[in-house]
Order: sequence, then C-alpha cells, then structure tokens
Amino acid sequence: MEHPKQYANREVVVLGLARSGVSAAKTMHAFGANVTVNDRKTREESPEASALEELGIKVVCGGHPDDLIHSEVALVIKNPGIPYSSPPIAAALALGIEVVTEVEVAYYLSAAPMIGITGSNGKTTTTTWIGEILKSAGLNPIVAGNIGTPLCDAALDAQPDDWLVVELSSFQLKGTLKFAPRIACLLNVAETHLDYHGSMEDYSSSKAKIFVNQTPEDVSIVNWDDPFCRDLVPYLKGRVFPFSMTEELTLEGVYASPAYPADGSGDNADRRIVYRDASGTVHELIRTEEIRLAGTYNVANAMAACAAAIAAGVEPAALRAPLAAFGGVEHRLEALGTFGGLSYYNNSKATNSQATLTALSAFEAPVVLIAGGLDRGSDYEELLPGLQSKVKALVTFGETRSTIAGVARRAGVGEVSVVEPLGDAADTLRAAVAEAQRLAEAGDTVLLSPACASWDMFASFEERGRLFKEAVRSISE
Repeated sequence: MEHPKQYANREVVVLGLARSGVSAAKTMHAFGANVTVNDRKTREESPEASALEELGIKVVCGGHPDDLIHSEVALVIKNPGIPYSSPPIAAALALGIEVVTEVEVAYYLSAAPMIGITGSNGKTTTTTWIGEILKSAGLNPIVAGNIGTPLCDAALDAQPDDWLVVELSSFQLKGTLKFAPRIACLLNVAETHLDYHGSMEDYSSSKAKIFVNQTPEDVSIVNWDDPFCRDLVPYLKGRVFPFSMTEELTLEGVYASPAYPADGSGDNADRRIVYRDASGTVHELIRTEEIRLAGTYNVANAMAACAAAIAAGVEPAALRAPLAAFGGVEHRLEALGTFGGLSYYNNSKATNSQATLTALSAFEAPVVLIAGGLDRGSDYEELLPGLQSKVKALVTFGETRSTIAGVARRAGVGEVSVVEPLGDAADTLRAAVAEAQRLAEAGDTVLLSPACASWDMFASFEERGRLFKEAVRSISE
C-alpha cells in the first residue's frame, strides 16, 4: 500500500460497515479516492450508510455484487473479521490487488509514534494500563484500535508529541504490509481463532507481523516465558526488551524478584517487579501485592506495561503510582462484589480455553464456573487441569455445553449442570446464574469465564458480560 493521498481518483473498496470500515472509508474519501463501501447486511441493518452517501461515498448493501472487484480497483480495505475466503477478498487477491486492514492505512497517517500491543490474552488490559501510565507521567497517549477511537480517526488527530497506543488483533495484523510500530509488544500466543486462520502457523505468523518491519531504532517487547515469543528473538530487528515472571534476567528487561515457579504459580508475598537497565542497575518498580488486579497473569501484564512505558521514556520511579492505581477493564476478571456470601466475577472476554485457565489460576477459593458458547470445534481438553484443581461445580450453556460438561465429568468435577436454551439468551444466562448460586456455598466464587466466543447467543462478549452482571444484580436484590 501507498500513502492514502496516492489513491486520489483511484478506485478503493472498503468491505464492512463497522467502525473501522466507516473510518477508513471517510479517510480515503477525504484524500480523493473513489470509495465504494460494501456490506452483506441489508440497508435497514446499516444505519451508517446514509451519512457516508451524504459525503459522496458509494454504499452497496445486501450482498457482494459480482462486479464489485475488478481490475481497476487499486486497493481493498477489509473489516478485520471478514475471512480471506470471502468471495470479494479472494477475487481481489486473484487479481493481485492489495488487501489491507485499517491498521495499515492509519500507519501512513500518524504523526505520532505507535505502541502496538498484541497477544492471545491480556491485550486490552495491557493497552489500557500503558495509556494510564503514560498519562500519569505527563505524556500524551491516544488509546485506539480494538478499543477506544477508531484507528484512522486517532491517527489523523495525533500530533508528533503524542503516543498512539494501539491494541492489535491477529485479524488486524494479518492485513498489514509495511506497518511498523515504534514499540511492539507480544504478550503471549495460545491456540485460538483457528476457525479464521485455519492453522496455528497462520495465526502465530499473523501475531509476529507486529515485529516484521521494525528497525534497530525500534523496540521489541517479548514475553521471555512464552516459547513462541522467545523463539522469535533471533529474528527481531528491533532492540529486544523482554519481561519474565520466572527468570531473573541478565539483560535489560523487567522481571519478578524473586522469580515465580516455572508454572507461574505462587503468591505475591515479598515479590517485586524490577527493571534491569542497560547498565545493569536494578530498579524496584512495585511490590506485586500492591497490584489491585487478581491473578499472577496480571503481574505479567503489568510487566509488559512497564516495559512499554520505559521504552517510551517514562522514568522507572514514576511507575509505582499508576501501576497501583489501575483497577482493570470491564469484562476482564471484573469483580462484581460479594452477595449472599458468594463472590462474583465477570470474565466474559475469556473466549478461549487458555483465557479461562488463566482466570481460574487467580482464585484460591472454590470456584463455581459458568462456561460455554460458540462451537468452533475444540474438544476443550485444555481445561482439564483447571477443572481438576480449581472448580467444585460447573454450569455450562450454549452450543458447547455438552462438550464442556463431558470434559468436566472426566476431570472429576463434583457437580455438572447443563442449562438448555430458554426463550432468549438473557433468560438462559439468568438460569445459569441461578443454577450456579444453587450449587455454591458461602465463601465460594462464581465465575463467568466461558472459554468460548459469544456469537451463538449474543452479539458480542460485551453483551454477554452485561447480561451476566444484570443477572447477578437481580439475584442479589
């Protein structure tokens, strides 16, 4: 892809009328491109269409016309979630037309340097945390991408002394060509989204694209404890800046002192997050018990946030206050309170088994787990260790309810309850919460951590989490 100004009077097709598509369409139109926006949704389901048409942008709803992609199209900008098997994308690739996501467009537009954060789990928490740390240090962060402002809008507004802090999914990164953040952070890589990527190789290589175009002037932050991340190190062109829970680093980086056991277990007593600078001097950043977020994995997220902030110029001494003040992000192990002796947590963002295992590791009290959702063909055997060690009872719903129930029974979970679909999604979730309450005893934790995407019953994981919170409130009144 070229700079957007190079597409003046050329044909550009934008696929998808979601936020990123609307933003990209307006941006390319402002640079003089002849933009056509296409979405499978009907016109009635596309309220954004009229506003785009008022600007002079062509909008085609209700399907993909056969003549949408042709040899005169110079660029296709796709919604990240549209698979590459989609007919218009396949047609574009067959004609040699470049297909990108909004991330690539925004990269050309931003006067501010970018901090890019990706990973299978922890992206939103870490991205938000970095933004809060930079703000506390008097810098000018703009948090965008998967969260916050659409990336093209943020890039157009960014000034040279700002930092664009960007959460990036594998879907977004797969559609990049020259994108190169000043600071790139890969948190972890776990099996997920294989229905989209088709293989772990494609998924992991999409994640690794965050580093591909970096130069020696850039910074590459990697999770030293994740085998995939660590294996990338010899190939990175940027300055490698690792973080580790389990190893006292001898090179510049952020780590736990004393180290956690190799499995990441152990409490936070007497542990600190420290930074070893390039000269070998060790700076204490914060005692881990001061971090408000539950779970040792949030210590890892804090380390990644520290590394990014230090790479952006924040003094180590300025990190303690914003690290300790951060209270987390909605739907990500969100504490809802204690009602009737039971503690409730909303972890609706857990859309894969690893995310649920990570959440379970945060609790010592017996857990009544609510799980289930979209069936992507997983056998959920990954959940066995967490079910065996943490879960006293399971309530399962959604398309995967029988599969997950079977795994729980093999794990020896004491009570397994399968909630069949009711009148609507909200009714089903309320029934699941009521069943969890019935199975729990005072002192237990009731945790929604589905291990599945939400789209079998809900529009999004946010809707699933919101309805869970409503159900918890209703039974606590």
